Amino acid sequence: MKSSLREVHVTEAVGMVLAHDLTQVVPGRFKGPRFRKGHVIREEDFETLLSIGKEHIYVMELAAGELHENDAARRIARAVGGPRLTLTAPSEGKVQLVADGEGLLKVDATRVHAINEVEQAVLSTLKTDIPVKEGEVVAASRVIPLIYPVERIEQVERIAAGGKGPVLEVLPFRRLKVGVVTTGSEIYHGRIRDRFGPVIQEKLQSFGSTVMGQTLAGDDKGLIQSQIRAFVDRGADLVLVTGGMSVDPDDRTPGAIASLGAEVISYGTPMLPGSMLMIAYYREIPILGLPGCVIHDAYTSFDLFLPRILAGEKVKREDIVRLGYGGLHSC
Repeated sequence: MKSSLREVHVTEAVGMVLAHDLTQVVPGRFKGPRFRKGHVIREEDFETLLSIGKEHIYVMELAAGELHENDAARRIARAVGGPRLTLTAPSEGKVQLVADGEGLLKVDATRVHAINEVEQAVLSTLKTDIPVKEGEVVAASRVIPLIYPVERIEQVERIAAGGKGPVLEVLPFRRLKVGVVTTGSEIYHGRIRDRFGPVIQEKLQSFGSTVMGQTLAGDDKGLIQSQIRAFVDRGADLVLVTGGMSVDPDDRTPGAIASLGAEVISYGTPMLPGSMLMIAYYREIPILGLPGCVIHDAYTSFDLFLPRILAGEKVKREDIVRLGYGGLHSC
């Protein structure tokens, strides 16, 4: 037995159950489901139904092995949704996945692509490794037809279960204590005021982290190193070294970080602005050398990696190498 859809005129539909959502559009005022799947038609519904162009409605009986679009969308969303994600109720055949709190969105793009290879299954997501807010919609699922084969949903569920961890999840941001070492003789001797500090403070506060202190090291390599060590000894979770990142002979930051005995992941990234960023780890604590563009550009390589570090991820060399494709933000 196959599913059947029976068309009836609205005036003959009293007591019958809608098989799918019916949308109403009032330009500039409203767009959304006016009647939802499962609604029992009443005489007082006639005028509204006719006003949205529905002289006829469909009632449906599902056969074995078939799902209504709402149930199919719900099963896709459940299969892919991981920690700190909530599913909305189906609306017009679509289920949304919403972040339960602020954090870093992680998406397994390979499995998303594989799910969308399943005929007429739809999973649409934001990109991976971006910060999201509480209540933000990060993905949506649906199927194209009103009636969908269970075997295809089971195929989607196998794909979702076939990787390491969930297809989508939100990692919470840690509240870090951050030390800031400011280089440059012009700042050390008070010739100009530091502009890095306020920018860094604002960025960190937006994620709930705090600056535990800021020191001035001039262009003295030994002083830069001793101040980094001091912050780590005091329990810093992250140390940011500002300035001194160019190839000028008196820019000492990269050499100071490297000769600490730190594990240098990269000095330089294929992303603009922010190509002179340095990422290293000293005693497992991330040490970042920040280029001058952090002061005046709204989004740099620092803004890309900071959320990942705050979420507890360790940056790898391959993460940096992949930045070139799509990495030109301004030049």
